[in-house]
Amino acid sequence: MPKVKSDNGNRLLLPEGFFNQRSISPDTEYWLDEREGDLILHPRIPNARKLYVEPTTGCDLHCRTCMRSVWEDPEAQMTMDTFQRLMESLKDLPSLTRVVFTGFGEPLTHPHILEMIRAVRQRDLAVTVGSNGLRLDGQMARDLIRLGVDRLVISVDGVKPETYAGTRGGMLSQILNNIRILNETKSQLGSLTPALGIEFVALRSNVDELAQLTGLASRLGASRVLVSNVLPYTEEMRSEILYGYEPRPPFSSGSWPVKADAWVMWGILELPRMYWGAERRCRFVQDRAIVVGWDGGISPCYALAHNYSYFAVDGRKKQVSRYVLWNVNEMSLAEIWMSEEYVRFRSEVRAFHFPSCPNCDLRESCDLRERNEGCWGWNPSCADCLWAQDIVRCP
Repeated sequence: MPKVKSDNGNRLLLPEGFFNQRSISPDTEYWLDEREGDLILHPRIPNARKLYVEPTTGCDLHCRTCMRSVWEDPEAQMTMDTFQRLMESLKDLPSLTRVVFTGFGEPLTHPHILEMIRAVRQRDLAVTVGSNGLRLDGQMARDLIRLGVDRLVISVDGVKPETYAGTRGGMLSQILNNIRILNETKSQLGSLTPALGIEFVALRSNVDELAQLTGLASRLGASRVLVSNVLPYTEEMRSEILYGYEPRPPFSSGSWPVKADAWVMWGILELPRMYWGAERRCRFVQDRAIVVGWDGGISPCYALAHNYSYFAVDGRKKQVSRYVLWNVNEMSLAEIWMSEEYVRFRSEVRAFHFPSCPNCDLRESCDLRERNEGCWGWNPSCADCLWAQDIVRCP
């Protein structure tokens, strides 16, 4: 590693190769941090790549697996004033490539969702929509296709109608018919997009149907299936978990043919981890993602975007408080992204400078965990995060 010296003015002189290798401008500002005696330079660069937007916290289904059954947040919609401020901030994020409309509400219930998508597409950004599929009728399918949505992820937590109804409280036949309409509309308009993905939350009560999921995906023309374990918000869901402390066999993997115009490609099945392990990484930080709540509040990930309770891997109940790093109504996205607190948080997560609370001898008596805190490192703590273990996954 190269040596770095300071000049007579106590300025650090970094080698030219440092800037070239990282594509950093020589006049870039840095936050100076210290961790256990090491000096750390955090460049202030507006390099966010992915933006999650939660248009609403309302939903037209009442799923047993959903955070909405225990959270303390209001049912509300993002105002167009807040959305417009969000759009005005995008010009200062030159590395941004994709906007994902999803969250713990149903985005297609927002009365202005199509205007939102149009505004993003006019900025030449890719768009993903995560939905339960209930409002995906013929007109909505045509609108999503014409607006250029390139990915649509539908939640289907059961292959059998009775399983789907028991988990999500809706009719599977309606969702499958809406997907059929989407595919027919794509064919009529000569479009290969939006590419269809399926999200499946694995439970003890539906795991036997996992083997049939790739067959369903093939019939629906889905190019991707994302399987996640359940995050247990209630005692009922705690009895449904399939993962744990000890190593256990993964779900069976597989693939299926997907016809795309004259081409045939293979679908991708993404499976979760099934046990607590030493390796911890945050996909939100790794993907350089920002989460924007319905009120414009900026959070670093889904796990810290709401007020709710859940059960950790060892069964300890935790109360999570929403972690908001400013609000887009008060400050631009770029300034929030480059703020000292947000930059340092991402550094702590990349290094995963948190204890492993589920392995601690004091885990039964420690009350810090109940407040989603740790005894060292940054707070709020990511020590128990099941997203960081890839046990729980998101599109």
